[in-house]
Amino acid sequence: MLGTIVNALAILGGSLLGLLFSKGIADNYKEIILSGVGLSVLLIGVKSALVSNDLMVVIFSVIIGALLGEWWQIEKKLEALGAFLEKKVTTKSSDTKSFARGFVTASLVFCVGSMAIVGSLESGLTGNHQTLFAKSVLDGVTSVIFASAMGLGVMFSAAAVFLYQGLITITAVFMKSFLVPETIAQMTSVGGLLIMAIGMNMLKITAIRVGNLLPAIFLPLAYFAVRQWFF
Repeated sequence: MLGTIVNALAILGGSLLGLLFSKGIADNYKEIILSGVGLSVLLIGVKSALVSNDLMVVIFSVIIGALLGEWWQIEKKLEALGAFLEKKVTTKSSDTKSFARGFVTASLVFCVGSMAIVGSLESGLTGNHQTLFAKSVLDGVTSVIFASAMGLGVMFSAAAVFLYQGLITITAVFMKSFLVPETIAQMTSVGGLLIMAIGMNMLKITAIRVGNLLPAIFLPLAYFAVRQWFF
């Protein structure tokens, strides 16, 4: 869990810096910074999406994951959580939608990437935290930019990262036999597609409900488990 703890603290620290800097940054600069980050996120997603060669598993994982996520209304629940947190931490009237947007966007960016998945698995299986330490540096810098542009909601994504990566780390031991390189590559590719969607949303090209696609990341693991048990 050490890597996950450091990662969450890096996001908290970066968000604090971003909030301090945001007071002196004009809105037009915040907008162009966010556009630059959106382009960078899109590039990271494209690179990750091309990792796996088994396109059918990736495609069906995204389709089935989308159906499950839409059924469970994951994104709506994330936004509701963001609105709830906003009411708890501020006493003044503010833009709840903006707070929720910062929380949801940052949580998704920090959670769905390949480094979050692979780093958490390494941490749980081997005790090697180097990938998560490297991710902590990247997330810390990114959170400075996000918080300066999207506000306080970004800081609370640290809790989402802690819970998400911590759960993967703890359960990695029980999933060890299913975590073959092929499965990890498929999970990474699905995550890359979700990151691409986040980047396009940030650039206001699309309005994809990325939160509802989250189950797709873990469906390659379920597919491998079923294949091992029944075929």
